[in-house]
Amino acid sequence: MAVKNYILVCGGTACESAKGDDIYKSLLKEAEAQGVADDVQIVKTGCFGFCEKGPIVKVLPEQAFYVEVVPEDAKEIIAETVIKGRIVERIQYQPEKGAKGEAFDIDNIEFYQKQYRIVLRNCGLIDPGKIDEYIARDGYAALEKCLFDMKPDDIINELKVSGLRGRGGAGFPTWMKWNFTKQVEADQKYIVCNADEGDPGAYMDRSTLEGDPHSVIEAMMIAGICVGADYGAIYIRAEYPLAIERLEVAMQQARDYGLLGKDILGSGFNFDLEVRLGAGAFVCGEETALLASLEGNRGMPIPKPPFPAVSGLFKEPTVINNVETYANIPAIINKGGEWFSKIGTEGSKGTKVFALTGKIKNSGLVEVPMGTTLREIVFDIGGGISSGKKFKAAQTGGPSGGMITEENLDLPIDFDSLTSIGSMMGSGGLIVMDEDDCIVDVAKFYLDFSVEESCGKCAPCRIGTKKLYEYLDKISKGKGELDDLQKMKDIGAAMKKAALCGLGQTAPNPILSSIDNFYEEYRQHIEDGKCAAGKCKDLVRYEIIADKCIGCTVCARKCPVNCIEGERKKPHIIDQDKCIKCGACYDGCKFDAIIVS
Repeated sequence: MAVKNYILVCGGTACESAKGDDIYKSLLKEAEAQGVADDVQIVKTGCFGFCEKGPIVKVLPEQAFYVEVVPEDAKEIIAETVIKGRIVERIQYQPEKGAKGEAFDIDNIEFYQKQYRIVLRNCGLIDPGKIDEYIARDGYAALEKCLFDMKPDDIINELKVSGLRGRGGAGFPTWMKWNFTKQVEADQKYIVCNADEGDPGAYMDRSTLEGDPHSVIEAMMIAGICVGADYGAIYIRAEYPLAIERLEVAMQQARDYGLLGKDILGSGFNFDLEVRLGAGAFVCGEETALLASLEGNRGMPIPKPPFPAVSGLFKEPTVINNVETYANIPAIINKGGEWFSKIGTEGSKGTKVFALTGKIKNSGLVEVPMGTTLREIVFDIGGGISSGKKFKAAQTGGPSGGMITEENLDLPIDFDSLTSIGSMMGSGGLIVMDEDDCIVDVAKFYLDFSVEESCGKCAPCRIGTKKLYEYLDKISKGKGELDDLQKMKDIGAAMKKAALCGLGQTAPNPILSSIDNFYEEYRQHIEDGKCAAGKCKDLVRYEIIADKCIGCTVCARKCPVNCIEGERKKPHIIDQDKCIKCGACYDGCKFDAIIVS
């Protein structure tokens, strides 16, 4: 009997943590209990991207798009949508525009309308644990093409025509990197995947591996064919257990199908892979530090040249790209470099995946053509600021990037445009801030991260990040001087020139861009001793307005240090010497009787 319905259940980490697996099992159980197990196929997919509304369940062909689903909804989904063909309106996604309860294709949902999925083309559509589903969507067709119909130079040319640049942050042309390795004469060459995604708030690569691991495996084999390598390693941090599990399953399935290992598809080409776990050091995202870790040494960078493409893993020629770069390769080989080159901008071809987080209504994974403006990402796809307050800034590139202000909202997002305003693409973290965020506090957070993650090998990074953090700490406590801003700029400029690797060279970016774009906010902290956002505790003062206080005692009961005094039904007073600026009283007061000054 033919299957009448397909139920796609989001199986990304975010939805799994919100009982996604229980939802999947409940649907299987209900389909059996209601006698339709043979009529419906229930698939656990990768991430749908719309993380804000998860867990997500989609039912085909009805195009029902159910959000914030719980296991208890399974009974009604089977009874109403599968058996009766009706939409369960209470869990159906409600568009801001359109009829209530309307069922429509996922591409018509505002969050997806301006997206173009190449890297995430299979995420949310296939079961990543079943190789047949990947093959059904042109999986391994590019591998076959490269084995039998293309020569290594043809692969290089296709990548050159495509204009694909590395998505790990530097944006180096992929064809050029592969060509360097291809041209070196060596008995052993390696292919390495950098899946050590460490930026705060970033989860693009993890989600790609969870939802479509075969795309990366296929791409690494294509790289092996191109440069003459027979071994590859995927370096992934141990904190990604779901991605690791799905990678291991996918690799074994590929071996079972004769797509990985010896004499692949009878071509005589040998290639195998292994997964290597990292301990979570941010510096191991830098390619030479990553290779050192792969060799069993401490993950610390080394000077370049020579570059890994010529002398990499165990001093042998090595191609190293990140997950997102590899995920583009099969699509480029299948559809052609010219097809890919028509997407994006002149200097930045294709799409970019962003992890859209922060003060945003629709947080999640977003894949858009290069050149899409920040305004489109934040307000059209992201739905605007979640608090309803004013947009203040967006941080791209994590601790290596810079802060984009409101005046740059219409700037096309690509490698060159971001660099021109003191930011960078980075791996794809995009954190949105509103007027309640303090720029000094945000910069301090990123510098604290860089201090902790610096390997300490070179003085510019080891000492520079620490000094920058100390200046920011002074300013956040009202003890800074205006001269400190120039000192931070000088230290930052020196670090960019002298630091050994990208971590140290880009660590000053959050400070340098924030000083340039939010000088007045720094000045307020230094000269006025005020933090308008109320985030810098040493500059915050909580006071009770006597005329509004009814003496309910809630604030006194909430205070963890008992610094609020007053009789019931009479105005209370905060002892400023004891107050630790935790804000518990402010959050607990229902009468707006407490102000922050």
